[in-house]
Amino acid sequence: MPLSTSKQITEQDIRSQDIFHKEWLYNNGVSKTSKMLKLTSTGLFERFMNAISPAKRTWNGHNSSGWKEDIISVNGFDERMQYGGEDCELGDRLVNNGLKPIQIRYSAICVHLHHSRDYKNQESIDKNKSIRKATQSNKVKHTSFGIEKP
Repeated sequence: MPLSTSKQITEQDIRSQDIFHKEWLYNNGVSKTSKMLKLTSTGLFERFMNAISPAKRTWNGHNSSGWKEDIISVNGFDERMQYGGEDCELGDRLVNNGLKPIQIRYSAICVHLHHSRDYKNQESIDKNKSIRKATQSNKVKHTSFGIEKP
């Protein structure tokens, strides 16, 4: 959502869950686009939209979830990683461990607040890509740099 909208959100807006209603979003600067279907689809239409979504079934941290025991089984996030891809690398290990992602982009309500990414830099992105490439090519299921350390 736009920075101007993100700055307007109050604790009461969150508690009342007004920020999940399209009228509130429109009245506070969010553009009217087809993306609003992700917040408003229900029933058969919701299932239909999930089925035809061109988005790949991937693990992306902004709106992903998993069972605690599955995340523990791969030892959680690889703590060597910084901003950029750490969520996807965790998802790669979950898939390597036999889990199959499902797509529920029209079922799970998510709004993303605008925020700066001052911590993002090319060095950490390159390092993360290298770790993720190794996870994918070597079919890594467990990291030694996660919840439990050797």
